[in-house]
Amino acid sequence: MLVLSRLADAASNAASEAAAISAVDPIARRPLHAAAIDRLREAIVRGELAPGTRLNERVLATQLGISRTPLREAFKLLANEGLAELLPNRGAIVTPIHAERIEQTLRVMGALEALVGELVCQNASDSEIANIRALHFEMRAAHARGDLRAYFDHNQAIHLALVQATGNSVLLQTYRQLNDNVRRVRYMANLSASRWEVAVAEHEAILQALTARDGMRLKELLSSHLAQKTAAVLAVLTEPITAVTA
Repeated sequence: MLVLSRLADAASNAASEAAAISAVDPIARRPLHAAAIDRLREAIVRGELAPGTRLNERVLATQLGISRTPLREAFKLLANEGLAELLPNRGAIVTPIHAERIEQTLRVMGALEALVGELVCQNASDSEIANIRALHFEMRAAHARGDLRAYFDHNQAIHLALVQATGNSVLLQTYRQLNDNVRRVRYMANLSASRWEVAVAEHEAILQALTARDGMRLKELLSSHLAQKTAAVLAVLTEPITAVTA
């Protein structure tokens, strides 16, 4: 009986220890290629790696402090996103920007933005709207000090917050996938000083419509906002512009 009792106690202790261990989350170890792709993606989006630039494995591996194996994995993922092109036996380059492809993509984005405007006014909580308003004021502050990078970050955060506030997970997933492909041209559009001023005014109207929960008005504004940006992007691709100075 004593042996059975000890065995039962041991089993109970083992079970308790297993339960305690299972409650401890594993330490997150991020794959090197995941960190590399984030760095490269931002460099491409912000124009630090220009369209058509060769992605030199040796140079980039040294700069990022990683081996070529995770770097090649990052290249593959960037290719899936449309930001890089893999060349047979020649490595990879930053995907050139083609006006026709960008126009087609932004037209689809415009349709999604219109749906966002309709749904967000129906489904957004008051706290979500308050968060978007706070992001808007941060964006305006960045504009006032001529900080294009901070402006762009807050601008992207606003558009993503609008989509998230619709409560439609399929719309959010689709939007994210397309947005990864157009982020760099969205950034390019804001390099025009005149376009930057117009974009800020458009966002003021967007916030007003959202606050009033005027779905039809917001739908129209978001569609128009992206249409104007599309025109600005296409202009950037075909003629010089006056860059914004800080």
